[in-house]
Amino acid sequence: MFTAEGMGRRWWRTAAVVTVAGALTLSGCAKNTEGGSATGAGSATSSAKLDVKKDEAAAASLPADVRDSGKLVVGVNLPYAPNEFKDSDGKIVGFDVDLMNAVAQTLGLTADYRESDFAKIIPSIEGGTYNVGMSSFTDTKEREKTVDFVTYFNAGTLWAQRPGEPIDPNNACGKKVAVQATTVQETEELPAKSKKCVDAGKPEIQIIKFDGQDAATNAVVLGQADAMSADSPVTAYAIKQSNGKIEGAGEIFDSAPYGWPVKKGSPLAQSLQKALEQLISSGDYKTIAANWGLESGLIDKSVINGAK
Repeated sequence: MFTAEGMGRRWWRTAAVVTVAGALTLSGCAKNTEGGSATGAGSATSSAKLDVKKDEAAAASLPADVRDSGKLVVGVNLPYAPNEFKDSDGKIVGFDVDLMNAVAQTLGLTADYRESDFAKIIPSIEGGTYNVGMSSFTDTKEREKTVDFVTYFNAGTLWAQRPGEPIDPNNACGKKVAVQATTVQETEELPAKSKKCVDAGKPEIQIIKFDGQDAATNAVVLGQADAMSADSPVTAYAIKQSNGKIEGAGEIFDSAPYGWPVKKGSPLAQSLQKALEQLISSGDYKTIAANWGLESGLIDKSVINGAK
């Protein structure tokens, strides 16, 4: 496995903006147009319409300095569609953004996003520059040594294929599989599966690497690859945006929790957890996830430090 600061889904988030020329309909070069709720694939790039109310009990649990400032300072690394990225107007948008905005509103705060290198977010939380991180962090035991995590989503690996051309992710010997370079799918998942094929006397998996997820997705749509493998939110969003040109292949596997990192021992963790549980109870959490096609990663209960 990778070290805590290695590359791949479980450790590093990699940039993945899903665009397919002539195939996938997106708004702007990276995506999102604000101002409408998504009811179908063509409108899935806008934020959900919500009416979030302040929860007085959750707000009262905030650390005094955060409560008095009126804002939640959030360190974020971009892009990683559909979780966090910029729309054509340069506004930071996405599933994580919608959810963090709703959490902040529940706490009577305004989210203040600060762009950062991914590797600097946790040290900046430890140093007090940011209150919380929001960049599709996987909650790991190694990271829990330095920060606390509030879990909010389950992500894993999900394959996609062209309709009518089924691929079994567990038996893809001899198939061409597109993947973004340096992700865990490219460095661990597919090499391990290919080795099993070879050891069984079957053809190896042809791993087709691309610098960006957009190109990997495009390869499947255009028939240059039989399937693609990526983080489940990325694949789910690509499927929703494809207007039926690709579909899921198999189920999500190798799941792990995404979490928001906060300073070790900070009561802010409990405040964020209370706010998220209120959104789960109200149904707003589900509405936000459904807007981005990410229902499969919903959790029933948030926990603090939920690494497996």
